[in-house]
Amino acid sequence: MSENPRLTHINAAGEAHMVDVGDKTETTRVATAEGFVRMLPETLALIRDGNAKKGDVIGTARLAGIMAAKKTADLIPLCHPLMLTKVSVDIVEDAALPGLRVTATAKLSGKTGVEMEALTAVSVACLTIYDMAKAADKGMDIGGIQLLAKSGGKSGDWQREQ
Repeated sequence: MSENPRLTHINAAGEAHMVDVGDKTETTRVATAEGFVRMLPETLALIRDGNAKKGDVIGTARLAGIMAAKKTADLIPLCHPLMLTKVSVDIVEDAALPGLRVTATAKLSGKTGVEMEALTAVSVACLTIYDMAKAADKGMDIGGIQLLAKSGGKSGDWQREQ
């Protein structure tokens, strides 16, 4: 944490406001986030085998995550609309959960970071997995949504300690 932490979306009067990024330097900015959906082993098998009633769970969740990253400014108040140059969403089986682990990376060349876009992509991908498999397992657990790393900008690089 910085020496003088402050909430950048709160002005001197304590009111929420959108940060002016007009004078910031354009840099390449990348952020990666992750999350998971824990489920019954039988539900994971349905998804793995392509037998979910609603269709391709992983492919649909990947697309939903990418689309969500592009719409972050419409979902999160005070986020700047961004011209993303790349969004990737990877969904892999994690037998230890059991379930699916979702990782998203967002990238751009711009004046503000892409942490919220990566986190939104993960969140919506996880929600899509739940939606598509809830007929088989309403007790699925969504969790662990967190920023893993970010690079670029004035604050520089940051990586979550493992």
